[in-house]
Amino acid sequence: MDVFVVGLNHRTSPVEIREKLALSEEEIKGSLSSLIGVNVRELAAISTCNRVEFYFWGEEAGVEEIIKFVCDMKKVDLNVIKPCLYVYKGEDAVVHVFRVASSLDSMVLGEPQIVGQFKDAFELSKEAELTGPFLNQLMSKALSTSKKVRTRTGIGESAVSVSYAAVELAEKIFGDLTGCVCSLIGAGEMAELAAKHLKDAGIKKMLVVNRTFERAKALAEQLNAYPMSFDEFNEAILESDIVITSTSASDYIITRSQMEPVMRKRKYRPVFIIDIAVPRNVDPEVDSIENVYLYNIDDLEAVVEENRRRREKEAVKAEAIVKEEAKKFVSWLKTQKVVPLIVAIREKAENIRQAELKRTLSRINLTEKEIKAIEAMSSAIVNKLLHPVLNYVKRNSVTGDTERIVPLVKEMFGLEEKDEDKDRNQGE
Repeated sequence: MDVFVVGLNHRTSPVEIREKLALSEEEIKGSLSSLIGVNVRELAAISTCNRVEFYFWGEEAGVEEIIKFVCDMKKVDLNVIKPCLYVYKGEDAVVHVFRVASSLDSMVLGEPQIVGQFKDAFELSKEAELTGPFLNQLMSKALSTSKKVRTRTGIGESAVSVSYAAVELAEKIFGDLTGCVCSLIGAGEMAELAAKHLKDAGIKKMLVVNRTFERAKALAEQLNAYPMSFDEFNEAILESDIVITSTSASDYIITRSQMEPVMRKRKYRPVFIIDIAVPRNVDPEVDSIENVYLYNIDDLEAVVEENRRRREKEAVKAEAIVKEEAKKFVSWLKTQKVVPLIVAIREKAENIRQAELKRTLSRINLTEKEIKAIEAMSSAIVNKLLHPVLNYVKRNSVTGDTERIVPLVKEMFGLEEKDEDKDRNQGE
């Protein structure tokens, strides 16, 4: 028995394959239960836009069972997906699971969404009664490892998307954004995404300006904002602390000569202009005006690239945490493999103690106090005799010598029938 991972992700397979294998909640709650058996004792599944993975506790034969089951359920040719699949076992599997939960295996290094997705997947598999003591412990440790990674490293800090970099820069300029007003001029996809991030950051008010007023109205409804006609965009800038431009204009729509009187009316209150348009909407000369902070798409991408490098440095620390926590879990896992043996030894010793105690006490008359004293003494003798043996079993299980030690100790304590006894019993 061991921990296994079988799956595919954004690195090993194109989206058209991942979407074919994507699992619904209903499939996880219903269909996957038929996989539980001799080779797959416990099972958990995670399905996101970037990965479909199965974590299970069982035998190696369970890998092929899962692959075949999923192919049949999804009506996908095995030969199509097999080149995209990866399989991990033991410590490699544990490291992979911990890396996934810690966002070290994500498309965007350090992105926070995977933690919630991982937790939801675990809870769903648990609700479906697919998991058990081993996977419950694995998933719990994966989440605690993820928390350590985020608290001890800066892997989740600094924006790594252009739209979010704009928000990060705005926060550096204004600090708290809850009192700020933002104007969105034009309706490009990246600018719209930046506006949504600003709304999430608690921006006080959003104005949407577009050449087509109907488009402005439609977008304003999505953002809970105020639509304005294009000829009012000077008034919008006058009111705003943050301006995002993303029009298809071939010439500058904001120039220095136009911006200078606006800044005078504003009494030079700071304004942050994010020009995400290509070609640019804002004359670079505008940046020379006092308290105007102008960033274009190249500036934002430079910030993003620097942030990516910073995250990659933090990822080195994160990987060390993951490996350390994985080793601890694997050590625990190895000791669990000998738990049935330890229980069997204790049960046999206790049965012998109780039988001998009963036979001895039946021959002599003792007070209740004396009986308790003899019981305590016999229990202490058994525990002291077993202590070095059980420690030996635990110690050797951690070093990976379980396969040699378990049969040896079983034979020593008479916990297994001899082969000839088994044959005789089967013949009867």
